[in-house]
Formats: sequence, structure tokens, C-alpha cells
Amino acid sequence: MFVLAGGFGTRLRSVVSDVPKPLAPVAGKPFISYLLAQWTEQGINDFVFLLYYEAEKIKAVLKSISEDPKFSDVNFRAITEEIPLGTGGSLLHAIKKLGMKDSFLVANADTWLRSGVSEICSVPPCALAAVNVPNSERYGALRFEGTKITSFEEKNSTMKEGFVNSGLYHLLPAIFDGEDAGSSFSLENHIFPRLVASGALGLVKLDDNFIDIGVPSDYLKFCDFIESGRKSEI
Repeated sequence: MFVLAGGFGTRLRSVVSDVPKPLAPVAGKPFISYLLAQWTEQGINDFVFLLYYEAEKIKAVLKSISEDPKFSDVNFRAITEEIPLGTGGSLLHAIKKLGMKDSFLVANADTWLRSGVSEICSVPPCALAAVNVPNSERYGALRFEGTKITSFEEKNSTMKEGFVNSGLYHLLPAIFDGEDAGSSFSLENHIFPRLVASGALGLVKLDDNFIDIGVPSDYLKFCDFIESGRKSEI
């Protein structure tokens, strides 16, 4: 699984200013530790972290986590970019560096899902996991027919309940054909629209807890969720 963890996390800095977003403290532990626990419980045991901002801090925490006996069978790797490459550019950089030929999973280091790995693995690439949220204003809603995405609606202040991109993907290296390795571009804004236009981007609908800690209100909501023993709603 590739883990996108290179972002600057600027919107969260009013409450988390001393560490990068994946290391935001939650009940005395870095946020990424909760993600790794969820992913490994679902059978993932090989992680490649794609890093840029505060990469050394993240690598130090990953080293510490890897020394925990419960992660003894888990492989942790990291690829650090010399310049920020965006979500698409960082994936292409990693694919070239590792010589990837087969399909792969991608997840965000700032998004928590209770499940979804088996579901996204059960469908052919390319596909993303979608979750239903009561207010899609922050994300922009997905439009789909059957299991194919037909459009990404722009974010706007009038959006209500709808399915949104959860940040969990099953993809193929070939979607980056024609792109320049080392260039900076967005997976979501550059690659996905092209797949949608050709009818090649599927979705899996999840009925599950989901939160993106990228803004202070949702970060604090996740903290409450963990500190309550996962009894509160998120």
C-alpha cells in the first residue's frame, strides 16, 4: 500500500503546529499509528510512505512503530521527494523507483476509515472507495451510474448528503502513461477526470465511519472519538 504523507497540512496548523499532519497527537499517540493498526488488522503488511514535508520526523516515528512486536511482520518503506510532487507526481515517482507493474492500493495519511481494504481489493482497478456523508460541502460529491463514476461535483456551499471520495484507491501503473516522471501534478484533479471521461474509474460504496483530520474541527472530533473509547460518533 502506498501512503500519501507528503502534504504541508496548513489548515491544521492552528491546533497542530509542531509536527506534520500524519503525526498529529491523538490520546498520546500519533495519528498514523491508528491508521496502521486499522490497515494491518485488515491484512495489509507492506507499506510505502511517500514523503516530503517533515519527512525525517515521519520516518523516525515509523521506525519506532516498526519496533513494536505487533508490527514485527510488517514491512515499512519510505520514499522522500526532493521537491513536492503532488499526489499524482509522488505516486508516479514511486512507481518508477520501485519498478511497479501490478495493481496497487493507495491511502491518505490523514484519513481514517474503519474498514474498506477487502472491499476495494475485491473490485478490478481502477476504483476508489466512496463513503456517504451528511454534508458533502467540504469534499465535493461523486456522481455515478452503477459502479462507474460519471463526474466529480465541485465543492460548494449548498451541498447536502452524498457520496464522497474516501481517499482509498485500487489503481494501475498504466494510468500514468505519458506523464513526466519528476513532474508535479494531482491524482484527483489530473488523472481521475481523464479516467472518468473514458468510463474507466469505478467505485465501491462503503457504509462506514470516515474522517479526514485536515481541518481543526474534524481533528478534534477524531480525538474525542478515540478518547471516548470509540463510542462517540464521527
